[in-house]
Amino acid sequence: MSYAIAHIATTLKSAREAKGLSQRALSEVAGVPQGHISKIERGVVDLRLSSLVHLARVLDLELALVPRKSVSAVNSIVRSTGSTPRQPGPATRKEFKRLRANLDALLHRYPVNTELAQFQRLIRDLENFRYGVVDVSTLRHANRAVDMFIETEDDGAIRRTLLELKNLRNAAAHSTAASLPTDIVRPAYSLEEDDHGK
Repeated sequence: MSYAIAHIATTLKSAREAKGLSQRALSEVAGVPQGHISKIERGVVDLRLSSLVHLARVLDLELALVPRKSVSAVNSIVRSTGSTPRQPGPATRKEFKRLRANLDALLHRYPVNTELAQFQRLIRDLENFRYGVVDVSTLRHANRAVDMFIETEDDGAIRRTLLELKNLRNAAAHSTAASLPTDIVRPAYSLEEDDHGK
């Protein structure tokens, strides 16, 4: 895969993740099949210009041909505006990793515990949202709840944390949905319109 294609694929994937969209959600909004989005992000398919335009619009990106001499200036401006999606910090990655490991171990020990299974699904969902949605303190609190369950097998802390995380996930999902474009493409003319004399 060429550098240019890899850069485009990485940019599209990062922008999708920053908006908290799954490939399926992006597919529905952009009208590009989910399988094609997956191949684009992995760089295993030639990207059609029409698909790139649809994906870029949904992800609040603009396509532009920039003179080669100006590329570094444009890249500098993009970086300075904070338009590039934030990557998770080391502390956030560490807390997510610890939480996933503890939940995997607990589900192995208690395979029929539905609250632990819900907890695990919520963590996966939250990892797919932009990382600004989940702060390190929230993850530490969730890890403490899991630790408490490991020590006491009292699932009260798990239930409370599960409810907090559901509310967080729902708020994140609603804020993401609100940021999606809602404009409808309208035809340039309609056969029903009568503009003769009016």
